[in-house]
Amino acid sequence: MTRRERAERLRRTVALVGMPGAGKTAVGMALARLLDAPFLDTDREIEAAAGCSIAEIFAAHGEAFFRDRETQVLRRLLAGPPVVLSTGGGLWLQPENRALISRHGVSVWLDADLDLLWERVKRKDTRPLLRTEDPFATLTRLHEERVPLYRMADIRVKAVPDLTVDEMACRVRDALRAHADPGRASVLETIT
Repeated sequence: MTRRERAERLRRTVALVGMPGAGKTAVGMALARLLDAPFLDTDREIEAAAGCSIAEIFAAHGEAFFRDRETQVLRRLLAGPPVVLSTGGGLWLQPENRALISRHGVSVWLDADLDLLWERVKRKDTRPLLRTEDPFATLTRLHEERVPLYRMADIRVKAVPDLTVDEMACRVRDALRAHADPGRASVLETIT
């Protein structure tokens, strides 16, 4: 079986982290298809459990309440079988969440430049943290605050505007193949 034909499966959950607009959900879904693995999204799981949208949770209960629910959902998802997991942009900021992902999975930072992020989010009103008078300034501030924490991820994959979602998924898969985690089995297992 050649490298191109080999089948692989996840041994640990792959948690995609990064800024809003980095492509975590789209790339995550494509990666899950590529690996024939389940795909989950922490934001969708929170909405399903709450019976309302993230924006409604923020409006009714505030960000601190949402972050607590986010950690609860993350803990539950990581206790299950390995999946490709898209995380909310702020999930990785919490030390407890980083520790949970490190213990049960591998983190992949989709690193997108500010201009690309803005191009992807400027027409959407579904992101509660960007519902400000100057959403670009807010995005810029969040980017500056969060990038040092995203750099702590196990793997970094640069988001390139000209690549398709499937091409980005292939880049993530290749990065997972190349990732060495001392003392732990590789993230992907070759099926013979």
